[in-house]
Amino acid sequence: MITADDIMDMACLTRDEIAAIGLHEGMGGAEAARLAEYLMHLHHGPQRVQQMICDDIRSAIRSGDAPGARALCATLHAFMATHPEAARGADPR
Repeated sequence: MITADDIMDMACLTRDEIAAIGLHEGMGGAEAARLAEYLMHLHHGPQRVQQMICDDIRSAIRSGDAPGARALCATLHAFMATHPEAARGADPR
């Protein structure tokens, strides 16, 4: 039987990146992993993931959650290092 952990391990994003998508969309890990896979294979999908993480950072700052904002900034930094195509204006070839 495939577990939620198996689904997250098979996704093309890290667990932190999946968690950021789950936070943004209000869904659990396995659902967020499936959405992450879908988005990362869409035209401009990586940019949408980048925007979700940025939205989460803004929400954490607005709510006064400095540790959460710092963790999300680290997640965004790692995501952008691994997926440079997610930068605004990047050529999505």
